[in-house]
Amino acid sequence: MGSLAIPPLARLARLLNSWGVHPEGRKQLTADTSIARVPLPARLVLPLSQHIGAPARPIVEAGQRVLRNQLIAEAQGAISAPIHAPTSGTILGIAEVPVPHASGLPGPAILLEPDGLDEALPSEEIDPFSLSGEDISRRVAEAGIVGMGGATFPAAVKLSLGQKTRIPTLILNGGECEPYLTCDDRLMRDRADQVIDGALIILHAIGGSEALIGVENNKPEAIAALQSAAADTPTVKVVAVPSRYPMGSEKQLIEWITGREIPAGGRPADIGVMVQNVGTAAAIHRAIRYGEPLTSRIVTVSGGAVRTPRNVEVRVGTPLSALLDFCGGLKAEAARYVMGGPMMGMSVSSLEIPVIKGSGGLLALLADEVGSQGADDASAGPCIRCASCVGACPIGLMPLDMAALIKGGELAASVDIGLKDCIGCGTCSYVCPSKIPLVHYFNHAKGELAAQDRARMKQDAIKQLADARTARMEQEAREKAEAAARRKAEREKAKAEAAAKKAAAEASTSPANASEESPA
Repeated sequence: MGSLAIPPLARLARLLNSWGVHPEGRKQLTADTSIARVPLPARLVLPLSQHIGAPARPIVEAGQRVLRNQLIAEAQGAISAPIHAPTSGTILGIAEVPVPHASGLPGPAILLEPDGLDEALPSEEIDPFSLSGEDISRRVAEAGIVGMGGATFPAAVKLSLGQKTRIPTLILNGGECEPYLTCDDRLMRDRADQVIDGALIILHAIGGSEALIGVENNKPEAIAALQSAAADTPTVKVVAVPSRYPMGSEKQLIEWITGREIPAGGRPADIGVMVQNVGTAAAIHRAIRYGEPLTSRIVTVSGGAVRTPRNVEVRVGTPLSALLDFCGGLKAEAARYVMGGPMMGMSVSSLEIPVIKGSGGLLALLADEVGSQGADDASAGPCIRCASCVGACPIGLMPLDMAALIKGGELAASVDIGLKDCIGCGTCSYVCPSKIPLVHYFNHAKGELAAQDRARMKQDAIKQLADARTARMEQEAREKAEAAARRKAEREKAKAEAAAKKAAAEASTSPANASEESPA
């Protein structure tokens, strides 16, 4: 059996007594249900922005027939990801439609009508370990693979960084600490071999020496399946971590497993670590071995309002309504629909919003399941300075002070006390007895700061262009002046030479010279 790594007891005691919460898991609703495949819907909606970074650029047009796995939108810039057709069919067009976004605003998406044939582009099986790290990174980028845990950061960017910086340790995140969600649990149970192979491919790509898979200790079946799949791979170890929210956060998982802390403003690579989700590893396995781009994923459909909660495998672009219909619809009125988990997920008002690459869950929650995470300013009470949020914050921040500064419009001051270190886990909101939506303030403030940064970058870019234009014009003026001066000098020189030549000629033909030259 693969080994089970156990962190030192001193670190266990320190971490367990310092942060986090134990929300009711409710994972039993779906944990023991096998993965079922959702049939193709009548229409797939494929947003151009399913990842962190620049949106993809469509390369298809209305009326065009495409095959499964065909590229339909290409990446733009260093941080972006392409999009592929999840099935064969006809492109209906590109339109502004409801998409998963905190703003609730529509966004551009490619509309695809499946033809029911599910014809795919030809592909071939490849030995990953015959490829270079650069080849693997390129293929991962071409496959459109992003972080499957919800962050949706393009996976190839991390792999490329691993080839430039020494990163000996790979951590696969199988924590899945959000209540209700069990899609990663089922993946690890049912497809452990894909996860292990993906880990080995990533290790090969970055030249790493060990892969550690962090799994919460409330998933014994997943731990056992991974240990069995890793039995003959000494470089891969399974690490049981406590069932505490937000253990699945990158910073917390790294500190728990390695004892190392990411410096403020730093990255895991700064301490020799790369983190990828277990779902990302499985997607890399399929992309590198079989040439399959990321066009489907496992989604947990759960909540008290769902008639038959279960885990489903679904094509990217499928509307949320199709998932609910497949699970028997609703047995009671839902007070709130959430895409993702209840702690960090996003409320959605339309079930026509599509599943995207980072969608791990669809929750239809009853009123008594919503709790403080569904609170808003109207239902919140005053802060009583109890400091519950301070004790629960996994980063050690002062949420009550940050919120006060943000409400007062002092964004810069909130940054000074740690706003940018906030991981948005929602723990502070969860424990607040006044039901103050603290994490909403922080997310809004970070959005404002990002907008300011974009505006500043735009202004800087405009200034750089203006400065470059001014410098270019000044250089051109100098060059023109220098050229004019050279031409003037050349004219004056030529004029002087001509005058001298003329004077010499006149002198040679003057009467005085003629008399001097005549014979006596």
